[in-house]
Amino acid sequence: MLSRKQTYKSLAAGYCVLGGMAAVIGAAVFALLFSVSSNDEAALFNTYIWRVTRFTLLQATLSTLLSIAIALPLARALARRQQFVGRKWLLRLLAVPIGLPPIVAALGLIEIWGRQGLFNTGLQMIGVENPVSIYGLSGILIAHVFFNMPLATRLFIAQLERVPSEYWRNASQLNLGHWAVFRLIEWPYMRSHIAGIAGLVFMLCVTSFTLVLLLGGGPAATTIEVAIYQALRFDFDPQRAVALAMIQLLLTAALLLLLALINRAPNESPSLGQATMRFPGKGTGAIILDYGLIAAMAFFLVSPLVSIGVSGLMADMDRLLREPIVWRAIMTSLGIATCAAVLSVSLAMILVRARYGALPLVGRSRLATLFRPLASLAASLVLLVPPIVLGAGWFILLRRHVDVFSIAPVIVIIVNTLMALPFVIRVIEPAHTTHMARTGRLSASLGIHGMTRLMLVDWPGLRRAFLLATAFAMALSLGDLGAIALFGSQDVVTLPYLLLQRMGSYRTSDAAGLALLLGLVCLILMVIADRQGHGEKVERSA
Repeated sequence: MLSRKQTYKSLAAGYCVLGGMAAVIGAAVFALLFSVSSNDEAALFNTYIWRVTRFTLLQATLSTLLSIAIALPLARALARRQQFVGRKWLLRLLAVPIGLPPIVAALGLIEIWGRQGLFNTGLQMIGVENPVSIYGLSGILIAHVFFNMPLATRLFIAQLERVPSEYWRNASQLNLGHWAVFRLIEWPYMRSHIAGIAGLVFMLCVTSFTLVLLLGGGPAATTIEVAIYQALRFDFDPQRAVALAMIQLLLTAALLLLLALINRAPNESPSLGQATMRFPGKGTGAIILDYGLIAAMAFFLVSPLVSIGVSGLMADMDRLLREPIVWRAIMTSLGIATCAAVLSVSLAMILVRARYGALPLVGRSRLATLFRPLASLAASLVLLVPPIVLGAGWFILLRRHVDVFSIAPVIVIIVNTLMALPFVIRVIEPAHTTHMARTGRLSASLGIHGMTRLMLVDWPGLRRAFLLATAFAMALSLGDLGAIALFGSQDVVTLPYLLLQRMGSYRTSDAAGLALLLGLVCLILMVIADRQGHGEKVERSA
């Protein structure tokens, strides 16, 4: 519990953070808006731009349908089979694509699904002459399913875990068949969230950049974000970039509004509160179907990871690690990721503390009443402006005044900080609320505040949440290619940017070695985050 003076100090700090975020995002958006002159109106009706927009919507729609269609039966299979060895690791495997840099995953998918990859080699052995192409629409769909199907599966499993234990007991006593169990119990819980999960996946596919850049295969398979990058870096056509950026802003705004309308609080069914336990589906057909789906999912997710590891180990790592540019890229990536993570966690803590302090004053103070909706709006604005659009706005704003490539690290750090902020807030805020409920009144009664409270009370209680948020933010920043793709140069090189250069120059062995390094660093960070999150759950349950 904060004193009145501390509350207004935290509110002032919170308003400063919101003002800074509004300035950074607003400046980029206004730069795009004011760059559109009366002569540029025709650009919005350019055939190329509308073709890119149509393809963006097409690939996002198909990717969403495929991800949801696979995730539904897979979630049901994993929910029904709770006793087999390795289930816990399979569920963790579903979280791996979330923390894996897209450029690393793309390289692994090429190893498996490329013309000389494992899948096409198998097809050729059985006489299929036209192999599957990893480039173009098919490659984009495979990559998006690789990233988004696990996320959708985890969300559907979470819904099935909410089914009360009494439902499963009654279903077993009534000897309900598989179709009846699905229709009466499972489908109602999953159906209410399909729209929200599909909307989230659709937005992730619309704003996808790295996967389309690497696997698009040419102008026929180009999305809006890739077209913005090409317009600024290769064609230097700001007019086209502005028109594309405005269309992207309208699309993301419409999607965020749709998600806000369809997301609703779950309806909890009455229950005695017993631990959820369901009985596995019986019958040989059900067992074969469930374990077949689980095995196919495991192979689909593991094979690119294994191929990255094998190809990376076969690379000449000794020579690669002796190259000065590689170490410069490693240091630059770690420096940018560390700065972005520290800034993101610090800003998130200021906002969370201000939201907590404002809660008792809602309705009594205009500053406090206004702050909470403004903070929620700021998080939505961050999601509204993708990194490539934010970078394009600042590129257009600064190009006539300074050498944008000379200040690239600063811009990349700011963009990565803002992009990680909504996710960091979601990690820190629940932990902060629980911590303050436990220690707020006692600390206030003992007069502990300021740095003393931070060192003796807050840091021990929130350490796990801070480390989890920092690791997650660093992993996001390390794997980012959106901002650095616009501002990268020979003087500012990160690991993803160097990996992109090596892939572009067909130095596949070097690219595999760099992908292994980058993937290992990000996976280590995600393991740390997972352990901290697991430790926090154990601590709370105790």
